[in-house]
Amino acid sequence: MSKIELRLFTPGDVDWLVDAHARLYAQDEGFDATFGPLVRSILEDFFASHDPQQERGWLAHRSGTRLGSIFCVKGAPDRAKLRLFLIEPAARRTGLGKRLLAACMQHAENCGFKGMDLWTHESHRAACALYQKTGWHLIRSEPVHSFGQDLIEQSWCIDFPLAPTKTKA
Repeated sequence: MSKIELRLFTPGDVDWLVDAHARLYAQDEGFDATFGPLVRSILEDFFASHDPQQERGWLAHRSGTRLGSIFCVKGAPDRAKLRLFLIEPAARRTGLGKRLLAACMQHAENCGFKGMDLWTHESHRAACALYQKTGWHLIRSEPVHSFGQDLIEQSWCIDFPLAPTKTKA
């Protein structure tokens, strides 16, 4: 089996990511048809006005098959925002999520951001566990009704510089 590779996200990937978000969130979370257009508007805004030095999106693929994405965009002053983190079911539990998250966080830190923020839902348990393991802190959790579902919305943050990762000898 070939290796999973990361490359920069391009406008040619937009339809795939919108479709993947709409499909997976409807299947896994019961989200309604309003979610796909939200993802499209986020991507349209990104390509219309992003700063390519500080803001980037990555696409994971294996032999041309798209498997996941993650984006680093400007957020609050001196902070980056993590967006559109998605892993296709076939690529879950392969370490791809850790790899995408590490690439995004390292990019943000290298660009001089003082930290990162993100918004998610409590039901994304694997992603939330990954955030916690990598030093993120849950700062807000509240019930909401979004995308046709009752959800627990969460905000997470991490400050830089990142502590060096300890390795076992």
